[in-house]
Amino acid sequence: MAHFAKVENGVVTSVIVIDQETLNLGHWGDPALWVQTSYRTSGGQHPEGKPVRRNYAGIGMLYDGVGFHAPQPYPSWTKDDATYQWSAPTPMPVVEGKRFNWDEPTLSWVEVTQGA
Repeated sequence: MAHFAKVENGVVTSVIVIDQETLNLGHWGDPALWVQTSYRTSGGQHPEGKPVRRNYAGIGMLYDGVGFHAPQPYPSWTKDDATYQWSAPTPMPVVEGKRFNWDEPTLSWVEVTQGA
């Protein structure tokens, strides 16, 4: 068994846990639209020799031909190609008891206040 994501126009539209042989029967549509997102083989080898990204796909995520990632949350954020995680231009402050949200117009973190 493995995790598969159905990718249409670069976007994940469905996810499933199934074995490759059953998927190839075609009951879930064209098997070529499904991309395996995890590998249960020894060493986790990609069947085409590509680097394995051990990240799971969710509906609405994007696929770049190698790995899955969430859509860009804000225009100023950048994606780390090694981890597929998005980062703000500045780190979020860490202050005990306080929460912060990213404010794109000011490119800064703003404190979340009660009642806001």
